[in-house]
Formats: sequence, C-alpha cells, structure tokens
Amino acid sequence: MLDAAGIRKRYGLRPVLRGLNLRVGPGEIVAILGANGAGKSTLLRVLATLLRPEAGTLAIDGIDALARGGEARARLGVVLHHTMVYPDLTGRENLRFHAELRGLSNTEARINAALEQVDLTRRADDLARAYSRGMAQRLSLARALLHEPVLLILDEPFTGLDQASAARLTGLLADWARAGKAAVMTTHEIGRGMESVTRSLTLAGGVL
Repeated sequence: MLDAAGIRKRYGLRPVLRGLNLRVGPGEIVAILGANGAGKSTLLRVLATLLRPEAGTLAIDGIDALARGGEARARLGVVLHHTMVYPDLTGRENLRFHAELRGLSNTEARINAALEQVDLTRRADDLARAYSRGMAQRLSLARALLHEPVLLILDEPFTGLDQASAARLTGLLADWARAGKAAVMTTHEIGRGMESVTRSLTLAGGVL
C-alpha cells in the first residue's frame, strides 16, 4: 500500500527526515509515535504528497507518487491536524463540494454513507461553524472517506474526540484493516486508539 525509501527532508539547514524508510502492507494500521517536533507531521505531509522530499522514493498502491501525484492522491484519504472545513457551509455541503471537486458519481449516497460512518447524520445540515472541535475532526474524516481510498493518512486523528467518538474511530480503523486497506497515523497519546494498531514505530533523529 505504501513504500517510502530513503526519504530526506530539511527546512533550511535543519534536517528533519534523514533517509527514512517505511513500508505498509494491506490490513496494517501503523502508528507513528514521537516527541513534539520530531517531524511526525512533516513525514505525513510527505507521504500525502503535500511536501516534496529532497531525496528518496515514494509509492502509493504501486504508483510512483513523486512522478504521478494526482493518481496517487486518488488512492489516499488524508486528515491533517487542521480540519480545513468551510465554516459557512453545512457539513453536508462541505462533503458535496469535495465530491464535486473530485468528480465523484453517486454523490448523495456516498455522502450519506460517510456521515453515518462518523456519526454526523443528525448534524449534517448544521453550519460547520457550529461544530465542536471533535465534530469538525469527524467531518474531516468523512471527507477523507468519501472517494473510497485504499490508504488513510491521519495526523493526530483522536484530537478533540470524546470517548464515544474515539471508540467509533477505533472501530472504523479495525474494520478498515479487515477490509484489506491500510492507514498510517501519528499520535502522541500512546494509550488512545491503539487497540486498532497493528504496528507502532517511533520517529527520532529523523528515522523510524
């Protein structure tokens, strides 16, 4: 599902990733642990093709993601630390806008299924500005699921979630793995959401 080799990334003169390697297979939920400032978010942005590394190779579902970024991104669902939802649109309108950008078919059925997966159906027609941090996080996750990707990239996905929502996300990730898909997530909360994780790695000194 994901094959990253020799990934190097620096900011100015400061190296952040130093020849990092990571392979993730079908059915794996991989947690990336590490101290604040270790480079976890940078790593996820590289894996999501939002940052280009200075060196290394990256394949997503067998596609060269550095040469064919658009094709690779079609197979990715990405949830970053900032939810990036439009506050003056409803939850449903946020998802409809995203579906239209991707040119998806069967839009309303996809939206309804994604809202159900994250337990937002009852609040789908409320403006996103009225959502709590946890609800906005769940809407961001629904957006990532909308196009049925094979790999999820999740940056601190349990941020702002209450106990029930965290349990629902843990169950969703477990189902995701059973379906033969994969996910890579960062977390600094070692105890939270780890029930669904099949492998954990620590990022330190720019390597795993």
